Amino acid sequence: MRVSIHQPHYLAWLPYLGKIVHSDCFVLLDDVEFTRNGYQNRNRIKTAQGPLVLTAPVKQKLAQKILDVEVPDNGWRKKHWASLQQAYRKAPYFPRYEPELAVFFSQAWPNLADPTCAMLEWLVRAVGCTIPIVRSSTMSIASSSTQRLVEIVRALGGTSYLSGAHALQAYLDPSIFQENRMGLQLFDWNCPVYPQLHGEFVGNLAALDALFHVGPEATRELGLQGGQVRDHA
Repeated sequence: MRVSIHQPHYLAWLPYLGKIVHSDCFVLLDDVEFTRNGYQNRNRIKTAQGPLVLTAPVKQKLAQKILDVEVPDNGWRKKHWASLQQAYRKAPYFPRYEPELAVFFSQAWPNLADPTCAMLEWLVRAVGCTIPIVRSSTMSIASSSTQRLVEIVRALGGTSYLSGAHALQAYLDPSIFQENRMGLQLFDWNCPVYPQLHGEFVGNLAALDALFHVGPEATRELGLQGGQVRDHA
């Protein structure tokens, strides 16, 4: 069984979804330190004026875990929803998902992790993917770095770990997988082109962009087509 693991991302971009649909089980790593200026609280959509970054504001303390990061109630959800409506109201599949998303953006966000994880689970089910999704904070695994990844995969009954290829240069130690006789596979991404509003194609946006333009089945297929899985040598 192939397991992939990643920190929760706000509105999950298409490569993130691609990694999930190539997996048999996915873990939301919500109990690690929050990283500023990344995709944990922001993502991009496409508007008539070009790509727009939507950022969820946070109240972060030093070395705070993602699940403990608070989100202020300062009107940002209303603004994000208005931006999504304006950008995608003419997209073919936007009306199908508008009622559910309207509820999502109208509800209070006491923290960053819970709504972000709920949104990701909704998106995965919306595209017809039924794999188990687990939050690492429910697993009580206290080790760190690569060793923790190995223990998470083992606890879920997995036989291999699917990692983004960039992790080899950033933090991942392949030898630990070898020592534990666990497979290590790498995920490469090349964004497929699909129909979009607002002019020239822009890749690697929030996965909602594809969902609104081409629908659930085609969005899942984009995730499968754009991702390539290879064994680590």
